[in-house]
Parts: sequence; C-alpha cells; structure tokens
Amino acid sequence: MPILEHDVALREYNTLGLAVRARRLVRCRSAADVAWAVALARREGWQRLVLGGGSNVVFTGDFAGLVLRMESRGMALAGRDARSRLVRIAAGEDWHGVVMATLARGWPGLENLALIPGTVGAAPVQNIGAYGVELESRFESLRAFDTQAGRVLQMDHGACGFGYRDSVFKRNPGRFVILEVTLRLPLVHAPVTTYADVRDTLLARGITQPSAQDIAAIVIAARRSKLPDPALLGNVGSFFKNPIVSAARMAALQAAHPGLNGHIQADGNFKLAAAWLIDQAGWKGRRVGAAAVHERHALVLVNRGGATSDEVARLATTIRADIRRRYAIDLEVEPVFV
Repeated sequence: MPILEHDVALREYNTLGLAVRARRLVRCRSAADVAWAVALARREGWQRLVLGGGSNVVFTGDFAGLVLRMESRGMALAGRDARSRLVRIAAGEDWHGVVMATLARGWPGLENLALIPGTVGAAPVQNIGAYGVELESRFESLRAFDTQAGRVLQMDHGACGFGYRDSVFKRNPGRFVILEVTLRLPLVHAPVTTYADVRDTLLARGITQPSAQDIAAIVIAARRSKLPDPALLGNVGSFFKNPIVSAARMAALQAAHPGLNGHIQADGNFKLAAAWLIDQAGWKGRRVGAAAVHERHALVLVNRGGATSDEVARLATTIRADIRRRYAIDLEVEPVFV
C-alpha cells in the first residue's frame, strides 16, 4: 500500500518553479497505487491532481486535495512487424530520457521530439509535437485507469481523440490516469526535415542522409538556443498555442501585417506563429513582478525568481488581451492552470 504524505512542497515538481504546496500526496508506481489513491480521494471527497514532471502545469496557489505523483518506471520492446517495432513505456519515465534511450538502442522515430520536458504519461494528453512530428504519428495504444468506471482500459489511437495539442484526456480532465504508453517506431529511419532549423543546419553541414542521431543533435541544439533550461530558469516551455486561421483570414492578416508567415495545413487552414505575434507586439523581456517574457523566445514565460501564481496569470492575461486588440486573434494557453 502506498504512503499518504502530508503538506508536501511542490516547487521541484513544477518546472515553472512556483513555491506551492500540496495538502496530500501519494507516489504512484503501479496501477494498484493509482486505484488506491483514486478510491481514497473519492471516499474523503478530495479533489485529485495527477502530476508527472509538472512541465505543463501552472499552479494558482496551494493544492488542497490529493496529488497523484506518477513515479512508475520501465521501457521494453513489446513486439515488431515487417515495418515497425512496438515500445512499451511506463508513464512516470522522463520523456527526453526515453528519446535518448531509444536512439541509443538503434530505434529511430522520436528524434524530432528530443528535449521536450515532462513524463511519458503526459505526452498523449498534450499530443506533444515539435519540428514536424507529433506524438500521434508514433502512437500505438496506452493503458489508463478510468476513474469513472474504476478499471484499467486499453485505448487505441482512435479512442484518444488526438488533435493539435489536444486529446480526449485534455478534454476530460481528471477522468483518466495514464499508466503506460506503447509507441510504434519505424524499423527504417525516415528523417523528417521539414522545419527550417533542421533543413538549414543539415545543408550547412553538408549532410544529405542524416541519421536519427543527427536530427536529435540539431533539434537539441536548436531548442537550447531558443528555450531556457527549466532547471536554471523556471518555465513551462511554449505558453501559448499557435493559432489556426482560415485562408481568407490569413490573406487579410498578411495584407495588414506583411511580415506574418503561416504554415498551410492539410485542411487548407493556416497555422500562425504565436511567437511572431507576441514579439511584434513588443513583449519580449517585459514582466509583471518576477514573471517575464523570455528575451529570446516570445512564447516562453519565465520565473525570474520568486514569481507568484498571480503574477504569471496576470502576465498571460495581459498578453492575450493585447494580441486580441492588435490582431483580433485569441491566443489559447497551452499549460493547464490548477
């Protein structure tokens, strides 16, 4: 039986580095631990919060309920066919650690997703993506504890309802606790080099047939050049989603703002760069108290030291209002406010 801990500091469990506390916490290393914690919270009438790496959470204050801290470990080859291999990974594993471990074993497919903070269990919730690859393109299935049904479910790709930074888990917060994820990785490396950072670096280095390790190294270097290390400067990565607009809306925006670029999507809509909008509005480096917009990347809000939850929330709200006024675009926040 897991141990129920009381009055636990959460600063090291949220990458924004907010000094908040949980009234209660259970460290979950198995499905049985999760079932026990869920039953306890239901019996006592406590609010629940599932917490992995805390890289996509903004606390608005101390948490008065029960935190389920996911600490399961393990990664194993679960099968293979003529084109791919299946890799099963425990929800508590560090995502970047898994990326590097698969590459070390000669298993390509996750290299474009290197250096994304957080745990494996959180990856499907957000449908994480970077440099031309989204999790759903490598996803096979997962096991999750359904808190409504009180049992473990096996969920395939369709059941997860993936969208851009979206999933059934995000649309039903608190219902599912992801226990493990199975990924389908290609046996033969097919490099994804659609993003300029990757393509231009390969061209500059004269690499025409990049390995998965080449791609990973370029992605890691690019992310480090743009995004601050949460261990050194508290942040949750990209704070806002890139907005999607229609082709007609895109044309109107480009007419009014000639420097604006967008990536056309499969459905004919365009994905805009939220960072460009925020940068052009002059937000880089600006702050509310100890919460600030990073000087090098306008999508990243950082904790300059001692920032409060209120300061972070006020900064995000003010940015959104300014972008709405300037461009008539509503920016969506990526992290979850708790």
